[in-house]
Amino acid sequence: YFWNSWARKRSIIVVVCGSAASWMIKKVVHHKGGLHNRITRQLSLFPFTLSETEAYFKNRNLHFDRYQIVQLYMTMGGIPHYLEAIRPGLSATQNIEQICFAPTGLLRDEFSKLYSSLFKNAQNHIKVIRSLATTNQGLTRKKILTLGKFTDGGTIQNVLEELLQSGFITVYLPFAKKKKEKLYRLTDEYSLFYLQFIEGKALEGGDIWQHLSQTQAYKIWSGYAFENICLKHVPQIKKALEIGGIYSLSSSYYKKGTKTEKGLQIDLLIDRNDQTINLFEVKFYNEAFIMTKAYAENLRDKMGVFRHATQTKKQLSWIFLSTFGMKPNQHSASIISKDLTMNDLFS
Repeated sequence: YFWNSWARKRSIIVVVCGSAASWMIKKVVHHKGGLHNRITRQLSLFPFTLSETEAYFKNRNLHFDRYQIVQLYMTMGGIPHYLEAIRPGLSATQNIEQICFAPTGLLRDEFSKLYSSLFKNAQNHIKVIRSLATTNQGLTRKKILTLGKFTDGGTIQNVLEELLQSGFITVYLPFAKKKKEKLYRLTDEYSLFYLQFIEGKALEGGDIWQHLSQTQAYKIWSGYAFENICLKHVPQIKKALEIGGIYSLSSSYYKKGTKTEKGLQIDLLIDRNDQTINLFEVKFYNEAFIMTKAYAENLRDKMGVFRHATQTKKQLSWIFLSTFGMKPNQHSASIISKDLTMNDLFS
């Protein structure tokens, strides 16, 4: 009424903004009331990419190499409000220690505030996030219903939509699968980090992160977190492969093993229109990776299982994507078509 009766007759622009994206989409963008179909422009503000994060740090005279930037991004993503807490003169490890583990750190108890500030009945959203944090493979809607002990299918669908619109989770349609088999994956870096390392831990003293980063849990988390970063930087990966002009679809692939057949999980593949499928082996490593004969044979076996299971006739090629790349040898030369590093993600 305010708009129709008075504001639109004057030089007034109404801007609705905030972090509760799902509320704005429901109550303004898709609402059937007085503002229906009268929006001039929508602006979605996404988190910074790695390249934008690097530019932001340079603007603030924060001097980190790209390995440290990746470590920080794995912990708090490209959220400017979180990145603003990073202090000069400290390493990535020291900043993570101060921001995430110090009693007064910005992200020490952010999780308990985050979801309740964005969603009504936030306990349902948190149940979904906790369920997704239990697996590296992603979960179907049916599996989320079971793990979260939801009884109402309508409720879970609404929660999933709100989490998707707000950027906490991402949905993927696995290669050669039906729409009902699409997988939901937790891709909010901070939530994953909090549930893995902060919640429920009796953390005392200094150098907590220095200690935790030497554990097996760190190796598992860092691999998954780096995979998430790669999934968010597919355009940069396509540019590095020089296939930006070729129509393609990125997805994942998962096949459960049986008594007679091997299982298979490929977290990223690019299905190209030029009769080629790139399969990605993603590795977070603190130095250049050296491929062994056994590792190469395992990749060869995976390729065989994928071809047999999918019955694809396209050419298959392995792309190795890691932090510092690999040291070429006869084993890598026999199976790897292209070696990409974290630098390619900063394009």
